[in-house]
Amino acid sequence: MEEAERIVAIGLLTERDLDVLGTGFRRAFRVDDTPCFDDLLAAIDVAEKRAEDMRAGS
Repeated sequence: MEEAERIVAIGLLTERDLDVLGTGFRRAFRVDDTPCFDDLLAAIDVAEKRAEDMRAGS
């Protein structure tokens, strides 16, 4: 992946959040509310907890 194309952030935003960010926010991909999305959020929570534990030395 070229340096100019690397991913620097992923976020969950509402339509209002996007309105506040304005035109400076270049790309957004809508995610429909589906059961598999709940699984993705749960996996993100698990990964975040593991990262916290590793930082804390657990």
